[in-house]
Amino acid sequence: MQIADADSATSIAAAATAVVVVVIVSVVVVVVLVVVEVVVIVVVVVVVVVVVVVVVVVVVVVVVVVAAAAVEVVVTAVHVVEAHVVIIVVGLVVVVVVVVVVVVVVVVVVVVVKGLEVV
Repeated sequence: MQIADADSATSIAAAATAVVVVVIVSVVVVVVLVVVEVVVIVVVVVVVVVVVVVVVVVVVVVVVVVAAAAVEVVVTAVHVVEAHVVIIVVGLVVVVVVVVVVVVVVVVVVVVVKGLEVV
């Protein structure tokens, strides 16, 4: 009778140990998967932010260079109009272009973020 009880106790202990091991392994696997998923999301967001910043910087540089060239061409070509008026008009055009670029970048970022939410 005692031998059967000892075998039962050993079997119960082995089963309990197996259950604990399975639970621990399952929790570790889930935690690793969650961490990997978070890292992937962070990397994607960082890449998107870097690309957006680079695009904005390039667009601003191009707009400034084009605006400077436009100001020079207009001032040289039109002697009748004073340079101050031309600079003001070109400045307003540059402001409008920058606002449009910023709006486009914001729309792109919103679309990308909404796309990430879907994933």
